[in-house]
Amino acid sequence: MRQRVLQLQIAVLRHLAVPGLALMIGIGSAIAQSGNPDQSGKPPANSADAAKDSQRKTDEFAEAAQAINGPAGNPECVWLGRRVVRLMWRDDLDTAFRHLDLYDRFGCPGGHVQATFRCLTRFGAQIDDKVQKSLDDRVHACWINPGAQPQAVAAPSPAPASSTAGTASASAPAPSQPATAPAK
Repeated sequence: MRQRVLQLQIAVLRHLAVPGLALMIGIGSAIAQSGNPDQSGKPPANSADAAKDSQRKTDEFAEAAQAINGPAGNPECVWLGRRVVRLMWRDDLDTAFRHLDLYDRFGCPGGHVQATFRCLTRFGAQIDDKVQKSLDDRVHACWINPGAQPQAVAAPSPAPASSTAGTASASAPAPSQPATAPAK
């Protein structure tokens, strides 16, 4: 009898050893893949850079609140709305519509998203796809002022043949605001 109990115990241990070993290997590799949050592959952000970025975002929300009357100037509407417009620009419409549902749930005006996207399409030639900041800056500028129009760059006209100083200065092109150059 004792031998039978011993054989039964050995058989049970054999059947439990294989799944237990597989479980230990799975847990070990899951821990190895998750790693430490600080070891995410990118260098840790400098605290000064993080503070500057946080201050920039706070300033953008404050600027929007001052420039826009009503709920479109609320921080949650600004954040979600700009995100929706960026996603629409990148043709990620499924995600944009899910964010738009959240935007509506917060009581934010849908017409402001439409006007901002319309403004963004007018400035499409000035957006560099390789520079993330150019899209973000243009979306923010259009959020603040959806009625903005791109300034046409006028080609300088040739000066008239007369040599008087008064007509030469009158024919000079009027100075225009320079377009914002993408940050590098």
